[in-house]
Amino acid sequence: RKQDVLAAAEAAKAAAEAAASAPAAPAPAAASKAPKLETSPLRGQTVKMTRMRKVIGDNMMKALHEQAQLTTVVEVDITKLMRLRNQAKESFAAREGVKLSPMPFFVKAAAQALKAHPVINARINEGEGTITYFDTENIGIAVDSERGLMTPVIKGAGDLNIAGISKKTAELAAAVRASKITPDDLAGGTFTISNTGSRGALFDTIIVPPNQAAILGIGATVRRPVVINHPDLGETIAVRDMAYVALSYDHRLVDGADAARYLTAVKAILEAGEFEVELGL
Repeated sequence: RKQDVLAAAEAAKAAAEAAASAPAAPAPAAASKAPKLETSPLRGQTVKMTRMRKVIGDNMMKALHEQAQLTTVVEVDITKLMRLRNQAKESFAAREGVKLSPMPFFVKAAAQALKAHPVINARINEGEGTITYFDTENIGIAVDSERGLMTPVIKGAGDLNIAGISKKTAELAAAVRASKITPDDLAGGTFTISNTGSRGALFDTIIVPPNQAAILGIGATVRRPVVINHPDLGETIAVRDMAYVALSYDHRLVDGADAARYLTAVKAILEAGEFEVELGL
């Protein structure tokens, strides 16, 4: 009926006016993307320096005071390496009993390049005025722990394959974090590698340890557009896995050209990514 239509129209008009005069409901809060940081209990405290922290600090100051240190950095395209790792990681873990991280590839490349560039794997004997060029690659691996940074050594790393390096790295890192590392595990390093990228750093000006000539820093792997020279397309833009690799060295023994030659060799090995046989691919 006409009356029903008019009544419905009046009711709709009244509802619209009521809605317009009512306060707007608050919009739902957007989910925060920022990390929730808890205040450290050390904030505002003065505490005694631990013996481990004192030893680390003394060693770093000794190294800086006794060496002429500087850093050279190269950029490395590790796209092929990362693809190989993704292809092999499941079968590798099942076969070898350890996870396949990118780190062993860098250790392998670094050790291989040291054999051709002995000035990087050397020591100045201050009192004698001589230089010792080592005939083995004992590579220290910087490991972050609650007690502080420690550097256990992979003895004879230049003679190990990817599986051997992976197992030894996992074994030493576990010993550090369980406070079961021995003095022998920490002694005898001729060269050191620090994976500063494990916490997101692009690169770092790392400090050369005492009695060594150089240390290699591995930056974070970042996927980004890069100009590449494609065999069919020529110069083109592609998304690649890129990482900075930094070499800090004692300039009393290692010249800038020596550092560049060594880094170029490491870069060439990593970018070639010829690890299929070792990975069983």
